[in-house]
Amino acid sequence: MIRLGLVSAILPELTLEQVLDTCAREGYQCVELMCWPRGAAERRYAGVTHVDVNNLDVDAVLEAAASRKIEISGLGYYPNPLAPDAAEAEAALKHLRRVIVGASKLSVPVVNTFIGRDWTKSLKDNWERFRGVWPDLVKFAEDQGVKVAIENCPMLFTNDEWPGGKNLAVSPAIWRRMFEEIPSASFGLNYDPSHMIWQQMDAIRPLREFRSRLFHVHAKDARVDRESLNDVGILATPLEYHSPRIPGLGDVDWPAFFAELGRCGYRGPVCVEVEDKTFEGSLEDRVLAARQSRAFLSQFCAHS
Repeated sequence: MIRLGLVSAILPELTLEQVLDTCAREGYQCVELMCWPRGAAERRYAGVTHVDVNNLDVDAVLEAAASRKIEISGLGYYPNPLAPDAAEAEAALKHLRRVIVGASKLSVPVVNTFIGRDWTKSLKDNWERFRGVWPDLVKFAEDQGVKVAIENCPMLFTNDEWPGGKNLAVSPAIWRRMFEEIPSASFGLNYDPSHMIWQQMDAIRPLREFRSRLFHVHAKDARVDRESLNDVGILATPLEYHSPRIPGLGDVDWPAFFAELGRCGYRGPVCVEVEDKTFEGSLEDRVLAARQSRAFLSQFCAHS
């Protein structure tokens, strides 16, 4: 059966043990643990470290999870490996390899991340960068016995990411091309339906075509404000016309989504990702968001 989990990025002030305690207390079965390098974050939800792969105590992490009966569904690190600044891109790639090695040591099957993108350049120009980086990186993960799952977030929300966004993997057309160029069974998707919603795309249809590439799923919702969209249009920065919400408070058709996951034979983790500003006022509010999300989604998991 599908296992409900939590993305640990919403709990930056908690230790690993406290995150696992929260998951267990709130009825989650698994968790995606953030593995950013320690230091200042460049954006919201980044810079969170619940597993430090540079100083990894394998036994301690595994014991902490096992004692609470919480599965580690994946390790998460979401930088820009194709950043225009060569030093930033190299640092991202170097740490991403360390996360992959850490996942291998922990016997965690998946590392979730972004392809990256130079947001000032065309798709064609970025494709050359993709070819220069990702085949070797996927081969490295394959050799470690780890799968790499790319989240479909465009990383295009505000002016500093305009016009192209900071993640290449935004649409079925691009995923198709990615997997044609790198056919490895270790290369797939960490699928988040909310990003399809605000791009005005079908969030259910890709599940069928890419069923064999679904390694991990994020449960996040998005509400499109039609009045604002009619006012500013789709060429505006996306946060001008949509808001990330917890599951059930946006426009994702969750019954249809889970029904299609079931038809596709998906039996992996579905991890709640909280980026809803309504619940960001305090730790208690974010835990409440996790609680409400699990209560809402659990009705569909039983029938998926």
